[in-house]
Amino acid sequence: MFVSKLSAAKRGHRLVLMKKDLWLMCTAGSFMNSQISHTVSLDFSLVTFTFCCHPKTLLSPSIYFNCLDCQLPRLQDCVEQRGNLTKQEKKMVVANTGEVQTTSKPEYDRASEVKAFDDTKAGVKGLVDDGVTEVPRMFHQPRDKFEKTSVPGGTQFTIPVVDLEGVKENPITRKEIVCEVRNASKQWGFFQVINHGIPMSVLEEMKDRVRRFFEQDAEVKKQYYTRDNMKKVVYNCNFDLHTAPAANWRDSIFCSMAPNPPKLEELPEPCGDIMVEYSSQLMSLGCLLFELLSEALGLNPDHLLKLDCAKGLGLLCHYYPACPQPELTLGASKHADSDFLTVLLQDHIGGLQVLHENQWVDVPPTPGALVVNIGDLLQLISNDNLISVEHRVLANCIGPRISVACFFITAFQPNPILYGPIKELLSEENPAKYRETTVIEYLIHFNEKGLDGTSALQHFRL
Repeated sequence: MFVSKLSAAKRGHRLVLMKKDLWLMCTAGSFMNSQISHTVSLDFSLVTFTFCCHPKTLLSPSIYFNCLDCQLPRLQDCVEQRGNLTKQEKKMVVANTGEVQTTSKPEYDRASEVKAFDDTKAGVKGLVDDGVTEVPRMFHQPRDKFEKTSVPGGTQFTIPVVDLEGVKENPITRKEIVCEVRNASKQWGFFQVINHGIPMSVLEEMKDRVRRFFEQDAEVKKQYYTRDNMKKVVYNCNFDLHTAPAANWRDSIFCSMAPNPPKLEELPEPCGDIMVEYSSQLMSLGCLLFELLSEALGLNPDHLLKLDCAKGLGLLCHYYPACPQPELTLGASKHADSDFLTVLLQDHIGGLQVLHENQWVDVPPTPGALVVNIGDLLQLISNDNLISVEHRVLANCIGPRISVACFFITAFQPNPILYGPIKELLSEENPAKYRETTVIEYLIHFNEKGLDGTSALQHFRL
């Protein structure tokens, strides 16, 4: 019995030992004095050994000791592989009196766990490579984040798909496409586009190269690991890792590709050239989409382009490793995007869901298709005519999942334009619903808030 206590002590926990253990302590005194510090009460009725607690320690529990650092809930976490504690294990013997007290629950030190994880610069991929079989507590999402609400009658929904074939050549076709884009953007805030002009070979190469970046040696990737969002290339795990209620099960690399793109040699070697090619193709598609959205709002085709909505482009590549306990965490928490428009390339695994009429709806992977969604800033300048919708990504025991999101936004690069509701869309019956803001002000608020499940737009609503 004493061996198990000593083993636990060496792993970094404080233990309480009762009288019956004193003779064991004496027989091992020389060893223990060299390993640990201890104090003995005058009447020898209680001996307390003090150690530095480590929250991840796995104990071999005994009914004869208690963990003073972890206390009951954390002790249970420590021994969760063994099952629930017995009643005796939830008691502490008080010197001389025989009185029994229940221990109290200390605060969970998330900050320390997050810092230790972040300092590895290995991300979630590093955990998986190390053979983790349980999701660390810092990734645990509250249970209510997983609940699905159903629509009465069990109505089934399907994300709209817009075929862009003939959009530039046929005026009648273009008018029909504008109508489809308008309906999808007002009702869903999400739609998929096909026949968008980007070759399938480019899409597949982009996904393959992103995977190669994340699966190269960890020491090579670390040169890009940073929390400085002003850098043109930012690799890390969760931009809001230190502030979010729970971390997401993914790693990411962000590259600012416009208006001031990095030099090719500044981009990660496995995917630099395809990033340049893909971004160029996405800029052309983005300009077309902003033309269609302008027309959908009843404006001239170039209206949104003149507001510099397509001036900036950020490339955000996500890597979602296979998760050993997908029921405990998320790939991406519920959120809306902070940009004008997002165009997403996703692989075959899936997991993206859109919140529509209080129900989570899957966005099924479609070969060759790209997912388009309205961002917060476009909802703001359209005065709620177009909607930025919350979405999330489920964790999966299958993986890795690869996605590439292109954000049309100038991000933290200088942009003096004040964005507010477009005047042509306002009237006495439809007054402005938002105050004016800059892109940088909006992003600062969005990043400080993090992916906490609430809309950043509320901060700017009049």
